[in-house]
Amino acid sequence: MSAPFRALALGWGDLLRPRIFKLALAGIALTILLFVALQAGMFWLIRTFLPGGVSLPWIGTIDFGDTLSWGSLALFPLMGFFLMAPVAAGFAGLFAENVAEAVEEIHYPTRRGRSLSIMDGLGESVALMAAVILVAVLSLVMTPLLGPLAPVLFYVANGWLLGREFFQMAARRHLSKEAATAMRQTNRGQIILSGILVAIALTIPVLNIGVPLLAAAAFTHLFHLISARSGRNSPHPPASPSR
Repeated sequence: MSAPFRALALGWGDLLRPRIFKLALAGIALTILLFVALQAGMFWLIRTFLPGGVSLPWIGTIDFGDTLSWGSLALFPLMGFFLMAPVAAGFAGLFAENVAEAVEEIHYPTRRGRSLSIMDGLGESVALMAAVILVAVLSLVMTPLLGPLAPVLFYVANGWLLGREFFQMAARRHLSKEAATAMRQTNRGQIILSGILVAIALTIPVLNIGVPLLAAAAFTHLFHLISARSGRNSPHPPASPSR
């Protein structure tokens, strides 16, 4: 099994471990809360700024605010499709460090990395969220022009961004920023493929709310699989994930 698929399989198994499952429940609760808040905000804005209505024969009065606010519920699936990636990016900064620490304690006890500061994680999270939002907007704008190729752009662009940042977060626990970047560039094919798999999972309803933690676990495994093979992480002896 290639490293990206093996890393995702190991990450999926880790989600069921009690320590990480608790983080998954917290991430799911925050994700649901955020999307409900966004929908409620849209509902309120429409009702507030679109008052009035029109009277039609045999139908009666149609209230614009009431009709459009309830109609906005139809945008909920579309909003989830385009915004799940940036939401994942945001929550990654909150949970990735705890997930990586748990994964390394379970699977790589002799190769555990150092914890990053909260500000480092928050800064990377904000930068990643901004980049993914930009990609989502560009994908939406380009959809009429690209037609059936639009999903390809969406997945490849998000895969590149998600792979880049999730791997960087995992690698920075062990390497300097420059060394982590060098490892990422050397193994960009595997990292981008892993990011694309994560981006695809983010567009699967229900499953996608647990994907941020899956990605954090999977890219921690991917880093260790790559470093054990390449020898870049020389302070640590090569090791295989424990079961």
